[in-house]
Amino acid sequence: MSDIADTKDVQDAFLPAQVKALARLHDRIFRSLENGLSGWFNGFAARFAFASLLLLYYLNSGWNKLGDGVFGFLKPSVGAYASILPPVFEDHGADVDAIPFYWDFVVILGTMAEIALPLLIVLGLFSRIAALGMIAFIAVQSYVDIAFHGLSGKYVGAMFDRFPDSIIFDQRMMWVFLMLMIVANGPGRLSLDHLLARRFRQP
Repeated sequence: MSDIADTKDVQDAFLPAQVKALARLHDRIFRSLENGLSGWFNGFAARFAFASLLLLYYLNSGWNKLGDGVFGFLKPSVGAYASILPPVFEDHGADVDAIPFYWDFVVILGTMAEIALPLLIVLGLFSRIAALGMIAFIAVQSYVDIAFHGLSGKYVGAMFDRFPDSIIFDQRMMWVFLMLMIVANGPGRLSLDHLLARRFRQP
């Protein structure tokens, strides 16, 4: 009986010290990791993920909306109107020339945003503003897909369900999360924003 008691005393004396040592090791490792990644990793990782997943998707989509010639951005393609303003496009009999000029401005702005915002995010230039703009763009894109392009059911999905592959509440929520990372943390040191900030801070 005394042997068992002695063993318990030894364990009580040893385990707390062991646990404290592990806790200190854990704290040291992850504090060093946090300090090493602070200021550059979160924003860079979000931008890198965006570039690898979505840059070409948006550039290709925006490029296909441009009209012909050097000034094609001022005269978007028919597909741009059908994609961005489906009800307006249909109400005017799919005749782009019959659509009022103020809708032309909306289509031009949407097309330019689809090209410019992703490039600004990847380059790290005006990153927080570009990320907020991209969040708004994704929200409008999702609304148009649901309201006018017939996206519904499993393609829309829902939060806290057991399916991880819907377009709106799974994929695009993750897209928005990447943008929020940039809004909250900035683009990081590996960005044009950081270079410009350093330049302007110099006396």
